[in-house]
Amino acid sequence: MKTHNILSMDEFKTNIRTKSRLLGIDPGKRNVGIAICDENLMVATPLMIIKKDNFKKMMSEINLIIKENDIKGIVVGNPINMNGSKGKSSQAALDFSKNISKNITIPIVMWDERLSSEGSFKISKELGTNTSSRVKNLDKDSAAFILQGAIDFLSN
Repeated sequence: MKTHNILSMDEFKTNIRTKSRLLGIDPGKRNVGIAICDENLMVATPLMIIKKDNFKKMMSEINLIIKENDIKGIVVGNPINMNGSKGKSSQAALDFSKNISKNITIPIVMWDERLSSEGSFKISKELGTNTSSRVKNLDKDSAAFILQGAIDFLSN
């Protein structure tokens, strides 16, 4: 099956409506962090963590979130190396995007997520969140950090 809905950021911007809720995804090795934003593309909010061990179940959960929240586009974190090159993690994120695009028809865009985990961890530390809670919520907080970066870019 072809994957026609993975777009460049420019294509993504023209394919989503002005009033669109987006889904942010941070695909990890074991878990997938999920975040959503409001329809005005202003604030990204951590939503949940989905286990990655069962692809069919994971897709069912993602599709349910899309349906229940009227999601119009997906932003997937792309862990590009600090020097700008693409490594194994970046290829894994692209493979993840290709796999979900076979089951989802809304636009998908890859977003440079360098330092998203570190950034979300630092923010939660500044908010006074204890370490075990920061670690437990890291995936969904990282998804929100990724999505916030993308919606900030889209707003300009």
